[in-house]
Amino acid sequence: MSRPELTGHASLFYNEKEARKYNSSSRMINVQREITLRAIELLLLPPDQKSLVLDVGCGSGLSGQVLEEKGHAWVGCDVSRDMLQVAHERMEDTFQMDSDDAQHSKMKVGDDSDSDDGDENEENKPSTGDLMQHDMGTGLPFRPATFDACISISALQWLCYSNSAAQNPKRRLLRFFSSLYSILKKSARAVLQFYPETTEQAVLISECATAVGFGGGIVVDYPNSAKAKKHYLVLSCDRTSRKHLPQGLTEEDEQAGHVRVSKHQQQQGNKMKPIRKKKGIKTKEWIIHKKESQRKKGKNVRPDSKYTARRRPGKF
Repeated sequence: MSRPELTGHASLFYNEKEARKYNSSSRMINVQREITLRAIELLLLPPDQKSLVLDVGCGSGLSGQVLEEKGHAWVGCDVSRDMLQVAHERMEDTFQMDSDDAQHSKMKVGDDSDSDDGDENEENKPSTGDLMQHDMGTGLPFRPATFDACISISALQWLCYSNSAAQNPKRRLLRFFSSLYSILKKSARAVLQFYPETTEQAVLISECATAVGFGGGIVVDYPNSAKAKKHYLVLSCDRTSRKHLPQGLTEEDEQAGHVRVSKHQQQQGNKMKPIRKKKGIKTKEWIIHKKESQRKKGKNVRPDSKYTARRRPGKF
């Protein structure tokens, strides 16, 4: 299956039919929700505090819905008008359902609870999100130091492709990251999940982000899995954040059922020890590290298994 980025502009690919299909797929909704929860975790937002979050490439508002569940206000921008129309309908439907539930509860209780009207009105609030149509490759049109955080789910890789001779991927990436750096507060972080087609694309995206002043790097979850592998560009206005970059999840974390809690505070001051091989002996850790280095270089490497680094029996 070809990548959607190769078919043309995002606004043409995500037409009304594709937008409806995207929003009605239970698999897509679950995947989008899981990625958004992971992105929110990597943001390290202050607990029990409402934040204003920018959602770049918000699509049909699936990630914005997760932000609302976490108690945050959000602004979503997307280049596809059809996707934004679906997001707007989703927000209206959610508000209408809440209104019907509140009205039903009020009729059930009766008229003897006039003092509770204020509480019911507080529960029956509209969506905390707002939408706008905009191409992120032209820069983000917001005032400086507006947002507490930024997320982006499956959108950043679109900037690596040009749909006309006038579009330059590197120039569009620099324009996007420069404007993002400006509109974020000094203590803000950004987590941008994306699907790079090649290693060169991941390097280009990371270099453009650091060129405008961001600190951070790429966190890869499940690096040895073809389907579950996810790239997260974790950025901070503080350049020293690269020293405390969170570690990606592995298959062992998923099998053990570990809660996805960032160890950022626990790792401050703990430096990663380099893996060194013993003299004359290639340990399993050394071999896995060597294979991962070869994969990053784009070389064809056999997948890891239970036989990796297992010693062969002696000769007869």
